[in-house]
Amino acid sequence: MRRVLLVEDDARVRRVLRLALEDEGFTVLEAADGGQCVESVKASPPDIMLLDVMLPDRDGFAVCREVRRGSDVPIIMVTARTDSHDVVAGLESGADDYVTKPLVAKELAARMRALLRRTEPLIGRPTRHVVSGDLDIGIDDGVVRRGGQPVNLTRTEFRLLVELASVEGRICSREHLLDRVWGYGYFGDSRIVDVHIRRLRTKVELDPASPTHVVTARGLGYRLAG
Repeated sequence: MRRVLLVEDDARVRRVLRLALEDEGFTVLEAADGGQCVESVKASPPDIMLLDVMLPDRDGFAVCREVRRGSDVPIIMVTARTDSHDVVAGLESGADDYVTKPLVAKELAARMRALLRRTEPLIGRPTRHVVSGDLDIGIDDGVVRRGGQPVNLTRTEFRLLVELASVEGRICSREHLLDRVWGYGYFGDSRIVDVHIRRLRTKVELDPASPTHVVTARGLGYRLAG
Protein backbone atom coordinates (compact mmCIF):
# COMPACT_ATOMS: atom_id res chain seq x y z
CA MET A 1 0.00 0.00 0.00
CA ARG A 2 1.33 3.42 -0.95
CA ARG A 3 1.89 5.87 1.89
CA VAL A 4 0.50 9.37 1.46
CA LEU A 5 1.33 12.26 3.79
CA LEU A 6 -1.77 14.45 4.11
CA VAL A 7 -0.84 17.99 5.21
CA GLU A 8 -4.00 19.85 6.23
CA ASP A 9 -4.72 21.97 9.32
CA ASP A 10 -8.48 21.35 9.42
CA ALA A 11 -9.02 18.16 11.46
CA ARG A 12 -12.46 17.57 9.94
CA VAL A 13 -11.12 17.78 6.39
CA ARG A 14 -8.20 15.50 7.31
CA ARG A 15 -10.56 12.89 8.72
CA VAL A 16 -12.81 12.91 5.63
CA LEU A 17 -9.85 12.69 3.26
CA ARG A 18 -8.11 10.03 5.32
CA LEU A 19 -11.17 7.76 5.24
CA ALA A 20 -11.69 8.36 1.51
CA LEU A 21 -8.05 7.68 0.63
CA GLU A 22 -7.95 4.57 2.83
CA ASP A 23 -10.97 3.31 0.89
CA GLU A 24 -8.89 3.86 -2.27
CA GLY A 25 -6.11 1.66 -0.88
CA PHE A 26 -3.67 4.24 0.51
CA THR A 27 -2.03 4.28 3.92
CA VAL A 28 -2.52 7.81 5.23
CA LEU A 29 -0.11 9.75 7.43
CA GLU A 30 -1.18 13.15 8.76
CA ALA A 31 0.42 16.51 9.50
CA ALA A 32 -1.46 19.55 10.78
CA ASP A 33 1.12 22.20 9.87
CA GLY A 34 4.31 22.82 7.94
CA GLY A 35 6.65 21.94 10.78
CA GLN A 36 5.05 18.53 11.29
CA CYS A 37 5.19 17.95 7.54
CA VAL A 38 8.92 18.66 7.26
CA GLU A 39 9.74 16.50 10.27
CA SER A 40 7.60 13.65 8.98
CA VAL A 41 9.30 13.67 5.58
CA LYS A 42 12.72 13.62 7.24
CA ALA A 43 11.80 10.81 9.65
CA SER A 44 9.95 8.54 7.24
CA PRO A 45 9.59 9.74 3.63
CA PRO A 46 6.13 8.99 2.20
CA ASP A 47 5.49 7.77 -1.33
CA ILE A 48 3.49 10.91 -2.15
CA MET A 49 2.35 14.08 -0.41
CA LEU A 50 -0.84 16.16 -0.49
CA LEU A 51 0.07 19.66 0.66
CA ASP A 52 -2.51 22.32 1.44
CA VAL A 53 -1.58 25.91 0.55
CA MET A 54 -3.11 27.48 3.66
CA LEU A 55 -1.35 26.27 6.82
CA PRO A 56 -1.20 27.95 10.26
CA ASP A 57 2.57 28.29 10.68
CA ARG A 58 3.66 29.00 7.07
CA ASP A 59 2.15 28.70 3.63
CA GLY A 60 2.38 25.55 1.57
CA PHE A 61 4.72 27.18 -0.94
CA ALA A 62 7.38 27.70 1.76
CA VAL A 63 6.86 24.15 3.04
CA CYS A 64 7.24 22.75 -0.48
CA ARG A 65 10.50 24.62 -1.02
CA GLU A 66 11.85 23.35 2.31
CA VAL A 67 10.89 19.74 1.54
CA ARG A 68 12.43 20.03 -1.94
CA ARG A 69 15.82 20.94 -0.48
CA GLY A 70 16.19 17.38 0.76
CA SER A 71 13.58 15.21 -0.97
CA ASP A 72 12.12 14.47 -4.39
CA VAL A 73 8.90 12.99 -2.97
CA PRO A 74 6.03 13.57 -5.43
CA ILE A 75 4.00 16.56 -4.21
CA ILE A 76 0.46 17.56 -5.14
CA MET A 77 -0.45 21.07 -3.99
CA VAL A 78 -4.03 21.54 -2.78
CA THR A 79 -5.53 25.00 -3.23
CA ALA A 80 -8.97 26.54 -2.83
CA ARG A 81 -8.30 28.99 -5.64
CA THR A 82 -7.74 28.44 -9.35
CA ASP A 83 -6.13 31.76 -10.21
CA SER A 84 -2.81 31.67 -12.02
CA HIS A 85 -0.85 33.11 -9.11
CA ASP A 86 -1.59 30.20 -6.76
CA VAL A 87 -1.15 27.56 -9.45
CA VAL A 88 2.13 28.93 -10.80
CA ALA A 89 3.49 29.71 -7.30
CA GLY A 90 2.83 26.13 -6.23
CA LEU A 91 4.55 24.65 -9.27
CA GLU A 92 7.46 27.09 -9.03
CA SER A 93 8.01 26.09 -5.41
CA GLY A 94 8.61 22.51 -6.54
CA ALA A 95 5.20 20.81 -6.60
CA ASP A 96 4.62 18.21 -9.32
CA ASP A 97 0.91 18.89 -9.68
CA TYR A 98 -1.99 20.74 -8.12
CA VAL A 99 -5.67 20.10 -7.39
CA THR A 100 -8.41 22.51 -6.38
CA LYS A 101 -11.01 22.24 -3.65
CA PRO A 102 -13.58 20.83 -3.24
CA LEU A 103 -11.80 17.51 -3.69
CA VAL A 104 -13.48 14.47 -5.24
CA ALA A 105 -11.90 11.37 -3.68
CA LYS A 106 -11.89 9.09 -6.73
CA GLU A 107 -10.56 11.80 -9.03
CA LEU A 108 -7.89 12.71 -6.48
CA ALA A 109 -6.87 9.06 -6.09
CA ALA A 110 -6.64 8.67 -9.88
CA ARG A 111 -4.45 11.78 -10.06
CA MET A 112 -2.22 10.42 -7.29
CA ARG A 113 -1.83 7.05 -9.01
CA ALA A 114 -0.92 8.75 -12.28
CA LEU A 115 1.75 10.79 -10.49
CA LEU A 116 3.11 7.71 -8.72
CA ARG A 117 3.31 5.79 -12.00
CA ARG A 118 5.30 8.49 -13.74
CA THR A 119 7.73 8.93 -10.85
CA GLU A 120 8.59 5.24 -10.67
CA PRO A 121 12.06 4.25 -11.94
CA LEU A 122 12.30 3.99 -15.70
CA ILE A 123 12.04 0.32 -16.63
CA GLY A 124 12.30 -1.27 -20.04
CA ARG A 125 13.77 1.68 -21.88
CA PRO A 126 16.81 1.03 -24.05
CA THR A 127 20.15 1.54 -22.36
CA ARG A 128 21.40 4.75 -23.89
CA HIS A 129 22.51 8.30 -23.37
CA VAL A 130 21.29 11.32 -25.27
CA VAL A 131 23.80 14.15 -25.73
CA SER A 132 22.75 17.71 -26.48
CA GLY A 133 25.74 20.04 -26.48
CA ASP A 134 27.25 19.84 -23.02
CA LEU A 135 24.14 18.04 -21.70
CA ASP A 136 24.34 14.27 -21.17
CA ILE A 137 21.04 12.54 -20.33
CA GLY A 138 21.41 9.04 -18.92
CA ILE A 139 18.02 7.62 -19.83
CA ASP A 140 18.72 4.23 -18.25
CA ASP A 141 20.36 5.36 -15.00
CA GLY A 142 18.46 8.59 -14.35
CA VAL A 143 21.62 10.71 -14.21
CA VAL A 144 21.85 14.00 -16.05
CA ARG A 145 25.14 15.88 -16.40
CA ARG A 146 25.95 19.31 -17.77
CA GLY A 147 29.58 19.86 -18.61
CA GLY A 148 30.38 16.63 -16.75
CA GLN A 149 28.74 17.81 -13.52
CA PRO A 150 25.59 16.09 -12.16
CA VAL A 151 22.35 18.06 -12.43
CA ASN A 152 19.82 17.59 -9.61
CA LEU A 153 16.40 17.16 -11.21
CA THR A 154 13.13 16.14 -9.63
CA ARG A 155 11.62 12.96 -11.02
CA THR A 156 9.02 14.94 -12.94
CA GLU A 157 11.69 17.19 -14.46
CA PHE A 158 13.69 14.13 -15.46
CA ARG A 159 10.65 12.50 -17.06
CA LEU A 160 9.98 15.68 -19.00
CA LEU A 161 13.57 15.86 -20.24
CA VAL A 162 13.54 12.17 -21.22
CA GLU A 163 10.32 12.62 -23.17
CA LEU A 164 11.85 15.52 -25.11
CA ALA A 165 14.99 13.44 -25.73
CA SER A 166 13.04 10.38 -26.85
CA VAL A 167 11.58 12.07 -29.94
CA GLU A 168 15.06 12.95 -31.26
CA GLY A 169 14.73 16.67 -31.87
CA ARG A 170 11.12 16.71 -32.99
CA ILE A 171 8.67 19.17 -31.47
CA CYS A 172 6.53 18.02 -28.53
CA SER A 173 3.26 19.85 -28.10
CA ARG A 174 2.03 20.71 -24.63
CA GLU A 175 -0.80 18.22 -25.09
CA HIS A 176 1.69 15.48 -25.97
CA LEU A 177 3.76 16.24 -22.88
CA LEU A 178 0.68 16.32 -20.65
CA ASP A 179 -0.33 12.92 -21.97
CA ARG A 180 3.12 11.31 -21.85
CA VAL A 181 4.53 12.86 -18.67
CA TRP A 182 1.46 13.67 -16.59
CA GLY A 183 -0.98 11.14 -18.07
CA TYR A 184 -3.87 13.60 -18.40
CA GLY A 185 -4.55 13.45 -22.12
CA TYR A 186 -6.24 16.66 -23.16
CA PHE A 187 -7.83 17.34 -19.76
CA GLY A 188 -4.77 18.77 -18.05
CA ASP A 189 -3.61 22.34 -17.59
CA SER A 190 -0.83 23.42 -19.94
CA ARG A 191 0.50 25.80 -17.29
CA ILE A 192 1.97 22.72 -15.60
CA VAL A 193 4.11 22.07 -18.67
CA ASP A 194 5.25 25.67 -19.05
CA VAL A 195 6.26 26.06 -15.40
CA HIS A 196 8.17 22.77 -15.37
CA ILE A 197 9.96 23.75 -18.57
CA ARG A 198 11.03 26.99 -16.88
CA ARG A 199 12.25 25.08 -13.83
CA LEU A 200 14.06 22.57 -16.02
CA ARG A 201 15.82 25.36 -17.91
CA THR A 202 17.17 26.88 -14.68
CA LYS A 203 19.00 23.59 -14.11
CA VAL A 204 20.16 22.48 -17.56
CA GLU A 205 20.79 25.79 -19.34
CA LEU A 206 23.82 28.02 -18.95
CA ASP A 207 21.49 30.98 -19.55
CA PRO A 208 17.84 30.04 -18.92
CA ALA A 209 16.71 33.26 -20.63
CA SER A 210 18.42 32.15 -23.86
CA PRO A 211 18.03 28.36 -23.85
CA THR A 212 20.13 26.24 -26.20
CA HIS A 213 18.96 22.79 -25.06
CA VAL A 214 15.22 22.99 -24.30
CA VAL A 215 13.97 25.41 -26.91
CA THR A 216 10.53 26.79 -27.70
CA ALA A 217 8.82 26.22 -31.03
CA ARG A 218 6.52 29.22 -30.89
CA GLY A 219 2.87 28.25 -31.00
CA LEU A 220 3.74 24.55 -31.25
CA GLY A 221 5.55 23.37 -28.12
CA TYR A 222 9.09 22.45 -27.12
CA ARG A 223 11.98 20.38 -28.45
CA LEU A 224 15.42 19.28 -27.35
CA ALA A 225 18.05 20.88 -29.58
CA GLY A 226 20.94 18.62 -30.61
